[in-house]
Amino acid sequence: MPTSLVVGANRGLGLEICRQLLQRGERVIAVCRTPNPELARRGATMISEVDVTNPEHVRRLAGEVKSIQLDWLLHNAGLLTAESLAELDFDRMLNQYQVNALGPLRVVHALLGNLSAGAKIGIVSSRVGSLGDNASGGNYGYRMSKAAVNMAGVNLAHDLRARGIAVLLLHPGLVATDMTAGRGIQPAVAARQLIEQMDELCMQRSGAFWHAEGYPLPW
Repeated sequence: MPTSLVVGANRGLGLEICRQLLQRGERVIAVCRTPNPELARRGATMISEVDVTNPEHVRRLAGEVKSIQLDWLLHNAGLLTAESLAELDFDRMLNQYQVNALGPLRVVHALLGNLSAGAKIGIVSSRVGSLGDNASGGNYGYRMSKAAVNMAGVNLAHDLRARGIAVLLLHPGLVATDMTAGRGIQPAVAARQLIEQMDELCMQRSGAFWHAEGYPLPW
C-alpha cells in the first residue's frame, strides 16, 4: 500500500488531496496545525499541532513518522497576505517567507530518512512566483516567497537526483478556498489534477514547474 504524507491537510486543497488518496486505498499521514475529524474517521493518520515554521514542531513530526517509508511527500501548507508597494508590511512578508519557502524545505530536510529511491516530493507553489509570468505586480510577500520555494525545489531536485527521488513544483490553479475567499475552481478538481501530475512524475521531469492542468510554466 503506497504511503503519502500531506502537509497542510486539514482543509481546502490539502483536505481534498487526502480524501482522494484515501479513496484510492492508500495510506495517508495528514499533517496540520488543527486536526480534522473527518480524515481520522476515514482512516488517515493525523499528526496535528505542527507549525512548519517551528523547528521543534518539525523535529516532533520526524519523530512521530520515525522509520515509515514515504512514497509521496506533498507539501501544501501556505500563507497569503496582500502587500502592495504603497502598503508594504515587512513582518507579514517575512512570515510568508517562513511558511511558504522555508517551511517546505524544513519538512523535506527533516524527513529525508523516510524517502528512498522512487519516492516523490510535490511542493504546491504558484505561478505568481514566476518571474516570466508576472504581468501585474503586487502581492510582494506572496510572490517573493513562492519564487523562493521554486528555487528550493530545483535545488532539491539536483541534490536528490542521485538518490532517485523526484521533485515537482506545482501550480494548482486558483482554487476556491478560504485563502482565495471562495474564488476559483473547486478543490476536488484541483486535487485530482495535482494527483495526476504526481502520478506522472518521473526523474526526467524532476525539478520542473508545472500547472496541475498538465503543462510547464515559465520560471
